[in-house]
Amino acid sequence: MSKVAILGAGAGGLSAVAELTSRKHQVRLWNRSAGALEPFRESGYVEYEGIFGEGAAQPESISSDLEKILDGVDVILICLPTFAHSAVAHAIADTKYCSTPIILNPGHTGGALEFQTVFHERKIAPPPIAEFSTLTYVARKYRENRVTITGAAKSIRLAALPGGEEAARLGSELYPAANIVGDVMATSLANVNLILHPPCAVLGSAWIEATGGDFTFYVEGMTPGVSRVMKSLDNERLAMGKAFGHNLPTLIEEMSAIGTVEKKDAEGGELVQAISGGEANRKIKAPDSLQHRYYREDFGHGLVPFIALAEIAGVETPVAASLLNLGEALTGKDFRTTGRNAAKMGIAGLDKNALLEKIN
Repeated sequence: MSKVAILGAGAGGLSAVAELTSRKHQVRLWNRSAGALEPFRESGYVEYEGIFGEGAAQPESISSDLEKILDGVDVILICLPTFAHSAVAHAIADTKYCSTPIILNPGHTGGALEFQTVFHERKIAPPPIAEFSTLTYVARKYRENRVTITGAAKSIRLAALPGGEEAARLGSELYPAANIVGDVMATSLANVNLILHPPCAVLGSAWIEATGGDFTFYVEGMTPGVSRVMKSLDNERLAMGKAFGHNLPTLIEEMSAIGTVEKKDAEGGELVQAISGGEANRKIKAPDSLQHRYYREDFGHGLVPFIALAEIAGVETPVAASLLNLGEALTGKDFRTTGRNAAKMGIAGLDKNALLEKIN
């Protein structure tokens, strides 16, 4: 069993505490904000409910002191929103444990590349780095001391950057559902949230602002028109995969493998029925405002790196570009500057062959 530092006390990190503790791994929990940890420090437990049953998981330690949490662990499991990756990469680089293997759960699109770039810019040898294509859980934190877990990945992609084989091995040990794939392009382009969230977030924005998100995002927000935009965006993703040498499953096929779409609905290939019929996502509410992470994360750290990679691959992505333009107009944010752009992934100026050489 492994000694695991879980970074992040949101729904993903708390779900990891619940699952990995139940499988006898030695787990430590860190969060930058001490206040978010206080309910767990007071009780010593993380309460959970959902697909793993109902109970209370006890981490070995709970602290906002990163050095303390990283001391002696085998692996760092980062369960944070992707817009926090750069800051936590710098924080790890500042410690004496900066050679510890790192797993991004999730990396989403370009996460491992951004992490590696921080170490290169700091002139520090990067540790072994691996990334999951998406979060291994569907979960929400409705109460400050409890996580509700409605889904866990049945199959998920895992890839490492060159030199990151130990991180991938540890990822497979922690998550038996992990399938190690050839390179991080096969994980970065399998980020289902990249396809799921921007179309619904843009086309449902008026409803979100009018109701404060008082509707089910994946059911009431999933209409035929939304699905047509989603399918067009997914076609761009599939074309990108082929350009980089990967025959990727469609969105519905990928979600079916993960377990967020029911097999019977996946067989028909009809997006509205397949996505709205998924039990894991069925009750999830829409974003409560345009400041929600579905905008900040999936535009700045989904569409921005996706378009940057497309430019290198020579693939046209008019739907992705249109959604990004509308997302910036809706929110008033400059995602191209603040998000995970080519420079932050360390790929600015590379052609396709140079990028493939970098990741293989």
